[in-house]
Amino acid sequence: MSTFIGTARQIGEGGHWHVVDADDRVLGRIATAAARLLQGKHKPTYTPFLDSGDHVVVVNAAKVKLTGRKEDQKIYRQHSGYEGGLRETRARLVRQRHPECLVEDAVRGMLPKTKLGEAMFRKLKVYAGPDHPHTAQKPSKLEVG
Repeated sequence: MSTFIGTARQIGEGGHWHVVDADDRVLGRIATAAARLLQGKHKPTYTPFLDSGDHVVVVNAAKVKLTGRKEDQKIYRQHSGYEGGLRETRARLVRQRHPECLVEDAVRGMLPKTKLGEAMFRKLKVYAGPDHPHTAQKPSKLEVG
């Protein structure tokens, strides 16, 4: 029996939408579940070089849980490219200013670092609160352990 290698026509668009509630859930668990759905690895027709994943909506990102002392020890770094252009921000400040960035950065790190990975990342929608504008797509609720 040979391995299934699908074409874009056979696989089609990833049309399913999933909602993940991040309230009191561990950041890494949510990020791995979201990355798996975005890549399409949960489907039997998964093909590594095609974008066959689904859309993921993460709500309550401001209430995501960081284990251990990561709230104070985890550092997010950005560099402008100039000398002395390194900016460091602790996770506690990121949660206060832009809570969506916690989830977005974790998921982005788990996706491929290619054009295909960027296309997958664009299908991720993260919201700090419990409301989202994607009810018309009829997303299914996904429980993350």
